[in-house]
Amino acid sequence: MAIKENIMADLKQAMKDKDQDRLRVLRSLKSKLLEREISERSGGEGDLTDEQAIEELMRAAKQRRESIEQFEKGGRDDLVASEKKELEVIQSYLPKMLSEDEVRKIAREKITELGAEDMSDMGRVMGVMMQELKGKAEGSKVSKVVKEELSA
Repeated sequence: MAIKENIMADLKQAMKDKDQDRLRVLRSLKSKLLEREISERSGGEGDLTDEQAIEELMRAAKQRRESIEQFEKGGRDDLVASEKKELEVIQSYLPKMLSEDEVRKIAREKITELGAEDMSDMGRVMGVMMQELKGKAEGSKVSKVVKEELSA
């Protein structure tokens, strides 16, 4: 089942179960996916692909992580808990993300393959890495690993 259809089915189930927290998150995701679909349609494309849906979900997850970080700095434990619950719901629709070790292994291969030697090659390596790892790893994690590998 496509990610969007999966979210819609779970939204209906959350309504039946009267699970307000999950329902709020799923409605938010539905809205984001619908906005993306409309913007894609104006560009001449039809329905969202799973890849596009994953991009939106990753964006939503990143927003939650940033909020969690800010709320922790501000000492708002109540909001941290709420954001963490929302993040869990969002992550349940995302494919399993690669670990740092897996990203590091791929980074080493790409650096060798491209003949990259220092930080001046960072952009070239990142371009190839992000193309390959789109939807499989967070950009910040990939960037951190590539910097470490190029600096070593």
